[in-house]
Amino acid sequence: MISNVKGEFTRATGSVVFDPADPTAAKVDVVIDATSINTREPQRDGHLKSPDFLDTEKYPEITFHSTAVVVAGKDSFEVVGDLTIHGVTQAVALQVDSFSPEVKDPWGFYRRGASAHTKIERKDFGLVWNATLETGGFMVGDEVEITIDTELTRKAE
Repeated sequence: MISNVKGEFTRATGSVVFDPADPTAAKVDVVIDATSINTREPQRDGHLKSPDFLDTEKYPEITFHSTAVVVAGKDSFEVVGDLTIHGVTQAVALQVDSFSPEVKDPWGFYRRGASAHTKIERKDFGLVWNATLETGGFMVGDEVEITIDTELTRKAE
């Protein structure tokens, strides 16, 4: 809780099944390589990969599987699903607040962008390590903000 630390996972795969005629039938499945965490500080990244946090040797993947999609407005959705981190699965709701129209690119694919966000409590996923600061308080906050920026691609028909 000294300062906000931003990071990213640099390797992820996933699939989205989306029909604009029935957005509530959408399905989202994502697998993130937890070892690809990058906060631009190698020593911190190593600690985040350790058993104190993600324990990437034992839990190399973070997964999300949607269970429901709710239309929240024009081009905005709530995607509810099961998020698994550190071997613990919890239900989370992703707020998709930016969903661009589909466009055809010069290479024969259709593309659309999406942005989503949510907040989780890291302790809910068994991530409980912390250190007390000399001046009081703790080194690591409990709340983690998650932001997702992605591009969906499909072959032209």
